Amino acid sequence: MRHPIRTLAPAAALAAGLLLTGCGGPEPLPEVATGARPSAPPATTAPGTEAPPEAAASAATLGGPGTACPLPVSFGLAEKWEPKAVKDPEDPDFAELTRRGPATVRCEVDAKPAGHIGFLQVWTAGKGPARAALEGFVKAEENASKAVYKETSTGTLPVTEVTFTTYSELLEESKEARAFAVATPKGTVIVRLGGMDTEEHRAMLPAYELARTTLKVL
Repeated sequence: MRHPIRTLAPAAALAAGLLLTGCGGPEPLPEVATGARPSAPPATTAPGTEAPPEAAASAATLGGPGTACPLPVSFGLAEKWEPKAVKDPEDPDFAELTRRGPATVRCEVDAKPAGHIGFLQVWTAGKGPARAALEGFVKAEENASKAVYKETSTGTLPVTEVTFTTYSELLEESKEARAFAVATPKGTVIVRLGGMDTEEHRAMLPAYELARTTLKVL
C-alpha cells in the first residue's frame, strides 16, 4: 500500500489519507504530540512471543448502529482514536489500496490524535474459516514475512491471530505488524494494527488489545 511521508521523521506512515479521501491525494500529516509509550521488549524478541500488554481503557465503541463504520462486529476504542469509514472501497480504480488478498478495507481508526503514527484497519472478506482469510490477507501484503499464527478466543468467540514483519524499502528496515480475524454470519472480519515503525507499533498495542478483548459479533 502507498504511504504518505511522515513530516516529523524520514519514515512512511500508513495509506489512510489516500484511502479516506477517495481520489484526492493524502493530506500532510499534522504535528503529533508523542503519546505514552510502554517499555518495549528487547529488539531480539520475536513479535508475538512477548507477554500481551494490558488493554487500554475503552472510550467508545465502533461497529454498532450510529457509529462511524457499519461492521459485522463491534469493539472498544481507546481514548482519542478516531474512526472513519473508507470511501468507495469497492471502486476498482483503487483496488491496489483497498483490496488485499480476499479482503476489502472498510474502516480506519487513526491514532494521531492519541499521539501515535498508525492505524487500526478493519477489513472484511467472504464467508469461510477465519484462518484461511487471514492467511490469504498476510500473503497478499507486500514484503510480509515471519508470520506466526495462533488460535485464541475472546470469551466464547474463537479468534485467529497473526504476528508478522513487513520490510519498508523507504526505511530499509523491517517492522512488526499483527492482526486478528473472526468469522461472522456476514463474512470474516480482519482487524490489523500497523505503525510507522516497530516502536510505534508496540506503543499502540494496548489499543489493539482493547479491540481484540472487547470484540462482539453483531
